[in-house]
Amino acid sequence: MESQRIPVGRKRRRPTRAGTVLSEERIVTAALELVEAPGTSAFTVRRLGEALECDPSAVYRYFANTDAVLLAVADRLIGDSLEGFTPQDDWVASLRDFAVRVHRSVLRHPRLATIRAARVTAGPAERRAVDTGIGILLGAGFAPPEAVRLYLAFIDTVLAHAALDAQVCDLTDAQRAQESTVWKNVYGELPEDAYPHVRAVREHLPDGPHSAFPDTLDLLLAQFAARQAREGTDDSVRAQRR
Repeated sequence: MESQRIPVGRKRRRPTRAGTVLSEERIVTAALELVEAPGTSAFTVRRLGEALECDPSAVYRYFANTDAVLLAVADRLIGDSLEGFTPQDDWVASLRDFAVRVHRSVLRHPRLATIRAARVTAGPAERRAVDTGIGILLGAGFAPPEAVRLYLAFIDTVLAHAALDAQVCDLTDAQRAQESTVWKNVYGELPEDAYPHVRAVREHLPDGPHSAFPDTLDLLLAQFAARQAREGTDDSVRAQRR
């Protein structure tokens, strides 16, 4: 993926009407604040220019279009989510920490959940994140093709659940109450003759909006660990046969 950021040589460092000099960092910060401001509508370069107190066309000296700005914002959030993260000797614990950090970050910035889940930023923070995640799996003993495949399954699962949970977090109080009512008064009261299995577990049904992320992460990492143990056993058997 080719970067949509403008080469340094084409940028012009002129002060804005407020007397500040534009930079990629300043534009990204303003864009993030604009996207997350309560009651705001669609993100546009015109509105970004107003926030920066500059002509909107000045933004195009740094980014090719609004999509490039949003990808840069997403990359900033990736970096923030993994700030201070250091892989441990326990690779499963490392992946769990990695996943929880990313998931928590997406929930803090729900309006950007979709772009973070569906797009590749190719920015410096994402490049470090990909290298770190694959490095953890390589360090666990997975072969390169397997490390790549498992990393993609891992990060896509984390981001998909984060995007879903971000939508749940954005529910109104009325919608949350409706969810609770549905589980309790609809699923909890289904007749046994028509829905015997749901009826049998009705005491264990959720009582409202819930996240499957913790259970999914447990299952995914357990599967990774089982695969790693199995491959390690296979390698030992092959070595004994030589």
